[in-house]
Amino acid sequence: MRLPISLKIFSITTALLALMVVVTWLSVLNFRNLNNQVRALSDYYLPLQQQVASVEILIRQQMVHMERMLAGMEVARPDADFLARESNGFDMRGVNADQIVDSSLRFLAEAEAEKGIELDRPTLARLGEQLPAIQTARQHFHMTFRLFQIEAEEGTPRSQKIVRETLLREKDTVDVEIQKAIDLLNKLTRDTALQAKAEEARATTLNWIITALATTLGLIFAAFVTRSLVDPVKRLVGGTRAVEAGDLDVEILVRTHDELATLATSFNHMVVGLREKERIRDTFGQYVDPRIVKSLLENRIPAERGERQVMTVFFSDLEGFTRMCEGLTPDAAVRFLNRYFSMMAEVVRSRQGIVDKYIGDSVMAFWGPPFTDPADHARLGCLAALEQMQKMEAFRAGLPELFGVRYGLPEVNVRMGIASGEVTVGNIGSETSRGYTVIGDTVNLASRLEQANKFYGTRILASEATRTLAGDSLAFREIDSLRVAGKLEPVRVYELLGLAAEVSESDKQRVRAYEAGLTRYRAQDWDAAEAAFRECLAIEPKDQAGQVMLARIAVFRQAPPEAGWGGVWVALSK
Repeated sequence: MRLPISLKIFSITTALLALMVVVTWLSVLNFRNLNNQVRALSDYYLPLQQQVASVEILIRQQMVHMERMLAGMEVARPDADFLARESNGFDMRGVNADQIVDSSLRFLAEAEAEKGIELDRPTLARLGEQLPAIQTARQHFHMTFRLFQIEAEEGTPRSQKIVRETLLREKDTVDVEIQKAIDLLNKLTRDTALQAKAEEARATTLNWIITALATTLGLIFAAFVTRSLVDPVKRLVGGTRAVEAGDLDVEILVRTHDELATLATSFNHMVVGLREKERIRDTFGQYVDPRIVKSLLENRIPAERGERQVMTVFFSDLEGFTRMCEGLTPDAAVRFLNRYFSMMAEVVRSRQGIVDKYIGDSVMAFWGPPFTDPADHARLGCLAALEQMQKMEAFRAGLPELFGVRYGLPEVNVRMGIASGEVTVGNIGSETSRGYTVIGDTVNLASRLEQANKFYGTRILASEATRTLAGDSLAFREIDSLRVAGKLEPVRVYELLGLAAEVSESDKQRVRAYEAGLTRYRAQDWDAAEAAFRECLAIEPKDQAGQVMLARIAVFRQAPPEAGWGGVWVALSK
């Protein structure tokens, strides 16, 4: 078929629309009748039934008042107040019943004037005759009871007996008239409900028949028209799936002369572009994190401007690497660093982080939007640091194989600093060389915290913001209040110990003792602080942070800090 796809689709659509119009027209006719029955029920029959039921209830209540008054008059000493209340209730129920009957008659007049709904007007007319009969019977009953009441008060037993008999007949008459109205309304609602149900069944059956017929004709017509589209579409789908599976060498041949041929040509051009983009991504992915490359290629990262974001920045550094390199050949040093950096980068990327750069033996990485959930970057950075520290054991175990010797191997330890806060992030550099990186005080702080590990004998130091954002699933120990080089404001520094659920009881005791000593130290209570730090060292004698604090206390005993000191230690060196 050499017709354009637009004309083929238009033909199918036109035929289906014609069938849909037929189905809709028949549905409207059927459901119009159903809607008429439902509206008759909801708008008129059921409200009338409810009003007649209200009249019946009021008359029953009036009869209850009557029975109470009869009982009250038969006692030896009638209660005048009680009889007055019941008499008033008897009158009020009667007035209310007459009002509802009048309202029902007006409602019937409205139904008679209604032209938009088909109603059972003969039955409504009979109901219009029956409602005044109820009202008349009730009024006769009311008047007969009052007559009985007068006869009883005048003490004429023979006349009283006659009135009582009349009263009972009037009561029965009211019941009969009410029952006639109820029977009329019950028949009216029942017949209407049955008609509605029949209309619904008829409409449903007819709709199914028409729908089945329309579906059959539509499928036959669509199958005939679309047969010429199947083969080229299958080839396009097969090519798309091949691209989705990573095969960028696919090429689609379409022999039709319609829009599918144009689509196939565009698809082949797209695959060529994807091959070029994949080649670029593979090449630059070795130098820049693949997610950054992908985001830049897809224009999800602005190339010409920076942004302010709250992120977590990480620095790590090998302890004594310069001295270590003096005993290594250049080839061994490169192999050592490549394996070390591969291990570190693998952990960072597995925790959704971005390796920013390698500076000598140092690693800089960061976590934050758009690569990390804004609420999770600090926790992920801390988990990456802990995992890197764990992998150092396996790294050390692999050194003999790496260097080809079993003795005289260098001692490899790493220090890490983590800080969270606001940074400027973007593509920074010259016109010919740029890097997607972060800058700001938070970056400087992370670098200084990594270096501060040397002073405190710790392995991972984190800022207070990191400790707060990381949450309670991680265990920290507050180390000190520190003013690092390049910052005027002091920051509280925390040692990252591990997962909170995995910290041993002895470490918990050591942390409590140290932090208690730190509190007393800031309050310049030297004796209590020294006792707490010595308790910390009794649990772990190699705790260098505790030794540092004892040395400070010894100095401050000789030369107390100036007023307003606040426990801040100034790091004079970088």
